[in-house]
Amino acid sequence: MGTQQPAIQVKDLYKVYRVGETKVRALNGVDFTIYKGEFCSIVGASGSGKSTLLNMLAGLEKPTKGQVVIAGEHIEKKNESQLVKFRREHIGFIFQSFNLMPTMDAVENVALPLTFQGIGKGERMKRANKVLDLVGLEKYKDHRPTQMSGGQQQRVGVARALVVNPEIIFADEPTGNLDSKTSEEVMQLMKKVVREQNQTLVMVTHDNHLASYADRIFHIKDGKIEMIEDNRQQQTENESTTI
Repeated sequence: MGTQQPAIQVKDLYKVYRVGETKVRALNGVDFTIYKGEFCSIVGASGSGKSTLLNMLAGLEKPTKGQVVIAGEHIEKKNESQLVKFRREHIGFIFQSFNLMPTMDAVENVALPLTFQGIGKGERMKRANKVLDLVGLEKYKDHRPTQMSGGQQQRVGVARALVVNPEIIFADEPTGNLDSKTSEEVMQLMKKVVREQNQTLVMVTHDNHLASYADRIFHIKDGKIEMIEDNRQQQTENESTTI
């Protein structure tokens, strides 16, 4: 691990909310490092602090105390407009509820984040087409969301996250609206794509089985990382038996 490049470093992270007279510690002293090219899942029950942690990593919420360093930059020190710019340039998001624009076809949906970067139409379309091929939607490029299954829509969601060539992809319960077979397919796809592109993927889930697709699993409970499970050995064994 020594030579690996850190993608995300979290140091002494706290998030305390005031609820009336009570203080609720959503995060209660969290430390970890995620390396470039790693797929990590953060798993925990509802209220464990996992979504708060993802929001901190993505710069959507400010920590009460502590540091979040992504791509060598201190997220917690940035103001809102700096954060917007940073997310645009470094981060891709995959949501549970697809968040696709209903009036746009697959290519236009995928190209959308590039519009915000001010990239010309020809280049946008070229890149969007390329990532749709990557996620196996060659035949669905002119389809609108309503003409696609949930699994296909989530593949568009994955492609949209990838099109900006982000260093880091955050996925929040990405298969929450899919049946188990489709969930497996989307997980396999996300894992494959991250491997091929050497990108870092951080996924939040309450599902231990889906979490097990990751290289490392961060178990969070009551705002603390309870355990970090290294899954790579297990995966290598599984892969060698399935070949």
